[in-house]
Amino acid sequence: MTILCYHSVDPAWESPLAMRPAEFADHAAWLARHRTVVPLGEAVPRLDRKGRLPRGMAALTFDDGFTGVLEHALPEVQRHRLPMTIFLVAQTLTDESLDAWWVRTPPPWPLTTLTVEEVLHLRDLGVDLQSHSWAHQDLPELDEGACVGDLRRSREFLEDLLKTPVPFLAYPRGLHDDGVRRAARLAGYSHAFALPEGPERVDEYAVPRVGIHRGNGTRTLAVKSHRRYLDVRHSRLLRRHG
Repeated sequence: MTILCYHSVDPAWESPLAMRPAEFADHAAWLARHRTVVPLGEAVPRLDRKGRLPRGMAALTFDDGFTGVLEHALPEVQRHRLPMTIFLVAQTLTDESLDAWWVRTPPPWPLTTLTVEEVLHLRDLGVDLQSHSWAHQDLPELDEGACVGDLRRSREFLEDLLKTPVPFLAYPRGLHDDGVRRAARLAGYSHAFALPEGPERVDEYAVPRVGIHRGNGTRTLAVKSHRRYLDVRHSRLLRRHG
């Protein structure tokens, strides 16, 4: 009963970020059977004070805009009629472009992200497209003015491209602090999404998600999508013995 965060789906890329197509197919089928998957825009108003969705509900998100999402995730999402959100690194869509330098476990070949034409195709298919910042920098390392500029530039670029509001931001690597949260608000976002690895504050600019990784089967998905998962994972007892 939470917001799930995937990155890519790829048969050859050996990385925690890249689920195998068969794994994701199993996930999509499991979610269709066991959860009501709602668009992120419908999920946000239904979050409780701990960032949890109502029992039996989930939302599906992908960070970074890797091409594998189009090639390998989209067919399964369409097959099971699951809404999804892709958070895009805006600079990858410009003439100056941007290599996916931020990936810590890259493949031995160039890693591709979505093109403008592919993004517009996804938009026309009804896929929700939101911001993952301008250049995927670690935002807490920026001063607040630079952070506001990065985040606002991304939102304005994507809104101009997509011809629709872009109210949601996913922090690169889930990293944020007080200044980053203020910057997200000043840059015009209504909500921003994190990936907490320990206890964190929860509010509109620190909405928790749960990361799903290569090798996670449907049993792991069932655990990670449980209403109490974040509470247990971030408990002092578990951290002490983990």
